[in-house]
Amino acid sequence: MEISLLIKVARGEEPAELLLNNARVVNVFSGEIEETGVAISHSRIVGLGNDHPAQRTIDMRGRYIAPGLIDAHVHIESAMVPPFEFARAVVPHGTTSIIIDPHEIANVLGVEGIRYMLEASKYTPFSVFVMVPSCVPATNLETNGGVLRWSDLIGFKNDPWVVGLGEMMNYPGVLYRDEEVLDKLRAFGDRRIDGHAPGVSGRDLEGYVAAGIGSDHECTTVEEAREKIRLGMRIMIREASNAKNLKALLPVITPKNLRRILFVTDDRFPADLIDQGHIDFMVRTAVREGLDPIMAVQIATLNAAEYFGLNDRGAIAPGRRADLIVFDNFENFKIEQVYRGGQLVARNGRTLPQEIPPRHLPVRNSMNIDWSRVDLRLPANGHRKVRVIEIIPDQIVTRQSVQVARIENGNAVADPARDLAKVAVIERHQGTGNVGLGFVHGLGLHRGAIGSSVAHDSHNIIVAGMNDDDLMTAARAIAAMQGGLVAVLDGQVLARVPLPIAGLMSDQPIERVREMMDQLVDTARDLGTELHAPFMALAFLALPVIPELKLTDRGLVDVNKFDFVPVFGD
Repeated sequence: MEISLLIKVARGEEPAELLLNNARVVNVFSGEIEETGVAISHSRIVGLGNDHPAQRTIDMRGRYIAPGLIDAHVHIESAMVPPFEFARAVVPHGTTSIIIDPHEIANVLGVEGIRYMLEASKYTPFSVFVMVPSCVPATNLETNGGVLRWSDLIGFKNDPWVVGLGEMMNYPGVLYRDEEVLDKLRAFGDRRIDGHAPGVSGRDLEGYVAAGIGSDHECTTVEEAREKIRLGMRIMIREASNAKNLKALLPVITPKNLRRILFVTDDRFPADLIDQGHIDFMVRTAVREGLDPIMAVQIATLNAAEYFGLNDRGAIAPGRRADLIVFDNFENFKIEQVYRGGQLVARNGRTLPQEIPPRHLPVRNSMNIDWSRVDLRLPANGHRKVRVIEIIPDQIVTRQSVQVARIENGNAVADPARDLAKVAVIERHQGTGNVGLGFVHGLGLHRGAIGSSVAHDSHNIIVAGMNDDDLMTAARAIAAMQGGLVAVLDGQVLARVPLPIAGLMSDQPIERVREMMDQLVDTARDLGTELHAPFMALAFLALPVIPELKLTDRGLVDVNKFDFVPVFGD
């Protein structure tokens, strides 16, 4: 909207296009609820007041109006659908802007993956801003599909939808001054740089913050969050499908540090998005746990907008974008209407038809496996004990233990009686034939196997189960689908979810993906697991930047040492 016209309409010299009057407006600047109206023209808020001149008026009958919600850190790929389908799930829940880090698809397709997400995010009913991936590959402990150096990333810096550098997971690279890491920090030193520093504290944390890194979404305790806030970081409280930190971290929030807190979902599955919601679920939960409602809305709107320099949104004030949500009360926080740029884009839980259809972009096949070199046997060679990855329910961190192995025909094998599944990570990008082998406790399988081409962050094929035949059946089925998730028993694929877009995302509507996922999870439960999100738990077993013990295609990784350790622990 041209500035002179904006001023003229704001002063009432010309009528606004729309007035939402008789509302209760959540003022995130003052912390008040104002009984007033919101005047809108040309995508902008032009004024407040029930008597503002307008061409059209809608009586809100006392409903609340708040700024549109903002997810400050999310990987769309984890919802297993491209941006438009993700929007269909979250916009009805009040999300009008998201900040994505496309490092999942970038680890598969490199620069091509970032370009795909930027293009696929156009003509969607929400705003998608990008933090370009800082860690592709995430570490040198795994094999991925692309390498992004600072010179690859700098080309995106002037894109209007790019706001900074994504989560710096390679905190050892920061602390020990790896030049490739420092080059990226230097290149984006004048932009926001997100962090990822689970458990980092003391002098190491001070060095990490000194590098210009401004946020962290990996806190699991109040003490950890407080230390990072004291050093100037923003704390992104996360409520993902598998990493649920909201309730544990709510006590850290006070009126004095409120402006340092953001809400993020990071990784969330279709069922949780559809059934529970998105950022609205976090606001609702926080309020029910005792957080002041206006404080919760501030965290979900203004705090994120200001952190990322999105000063045209995040609040209801003249000149700001008319990204708005309408709801009846804070207790249920059920979003009734969603406006983006002054246009109604969702109502009563459904997105409205868009004038411009979504873009369907071609993506190359990302499966490149040399099956002749894939061997899942694990010879014991006289050893009796193995290192075991210990799953912690609802967390992506793991513990480690050493247990006596079950030996058959000279090979270490799974032991269902002790919930000891064999796990394999098979490289799928460069045809190396690499296979990492290990064991996991806590998956809960009694028989069969489950597998996925979603395996953070390099997204090789990961399979876990009770015998090698089912593991191999699962891996081959995933490759045949050009990516996906499966459950297998006795050599038969019982359920599957094809993910042909980079082995990460479906080309089907999110409702269909949810149906397939429900069937898949039910099948996995028939195989024994009781985990809330077993496939997300499986995916994070391959992430060697989250303590303590993880598995990549190159072997077992002790994350605390940031180095490989042998499977056999004796």
